[in-house]
Amino acid sequence: MSVNNAIICVGVISGSYGIHGELRIKSFCAVPEDIESYNPLTNEHEKQSFTLALVRPIKNGFVARIANIATKEQADELRGTQLFARRADLPNLPDDEYYHNDLTGIEVFDTGGIPLGLVKSVQNHGAGDLLEINVFGKKETVLLPFTLETVPTVDLILARIIVDPPAGVF
Repeated sequence: MSVNNAIICVGVISGSYGIHGELRIKSFCAVPEDIESYNPLTNEHEKQSFTLALVRPIKNGFVARIANIATKEQADELRGTQLFARRADLPNLPDDEYYHNDLTGIEVFDTGGIPLGLVKSVQNHGAGDLLEINVFGKKETVLLPFTLETVPTVDLILARIIVDPPAGVF
């Protein structure tokens, strides 16, 4: 899939809200309400399409409506559905910012050029982004803070990340 045809997860349906088919939406966008501007959104496999209409903000997200969702039961069936937008519809990022899935699968090297592993995922548990790295030759993964100090170089063109990890991480 080319970069322009790629899809990016911009939010998730976290459940129903009330009894009339409204949904709780958690947005992953830098400006949370921008999720509505990327309509239509799809599920991960692009088999379902959703046009969101944000109704109002709530704690940790928004209340939204989706056409043809009229009952709590229909809304409950969509709980956990990730919402994706086409990469080409999203804004270009500054040079020092990245979409998480641009980093997934990229090879990681230390500052001496030794290959360490592949980025499995980018996680954030509230204290900043972490790169989860599948280390070559090991079953376990390593979590590395995604800071300029520990990750001085991200080269998407060459599909490589240079890291300067703290001693003992690898």
